[in-house]
Amino acid sequence: MLIHIHPDNPQPRLVKQLAECLKDGGVIIYPTDTIYGLGCDINQHKAIERICRIKQIDPHKAQLSFICKDLSHLSDYTKSISTPLYRLLKQHLPGPFTFILPASKQVPKILQSKKSTIGLRVPDNNICHEILEALDNPILSASLPGEMVEEYTDPEVMFEKFGHEVDFVIDGGPGGMIPSTIVDCTTDNWHVTRQGLGAFEG
Repeated sequence: MLIHIHPDNPQPRLVKQLAECLKDGGVIIYPTDTIYGLGCDINQHKAIERICRIKQIDPHKAQLSFICKDLSHLSDYTKSISTPLYRLLKQHLPGPFTFILPASKQVPKILQSKKSTIGLRVPDNNICHEILEALDNPILSASLPGEMVEEYTDPEVMFEKFGHEVDFVIDGGPGGMIPSTIVDCTTDNWHVTRQGLGAFEG
């Protein structure tokens, strides 16, 4: 189903409907502050498998991000973080960044890889924030598979292409074309592994 949500003032009734869909194991396509993403509740293993099928990837090798409403879930899914690293995260988030961090044992088993890392994002996007607030735990997110710009920027084209594979496609306006900047923080030598929309100041 294609669902229109106001980008500045998301309708509470629709946000609640989406959060309930995610809690029931649904998969959605939703806007962030960069590009649209595929998302599900991180605790719903079947939904994670669905996303991996759409992307045609192995869950243990997948580059999936944890989308959080703020840094309050940080200690749940990452190992202890130094004060300078926490300051760095606070300085850049919410914003168009994915921070690669050491994963804790609480990361769902289906996602635990040999590398034991997670990508953490806190997007600066009202729709995304309101869904996370209603869901009250992180969304597991992946980029949309698509070669043409329209396939990951135009919600109606996304609906035509993926509508049969997901429960909801959110139309929150046109999506961006540039993904988040990825910063590897698994060692003390923080460095950018993919330059995206965010300008990193380490």
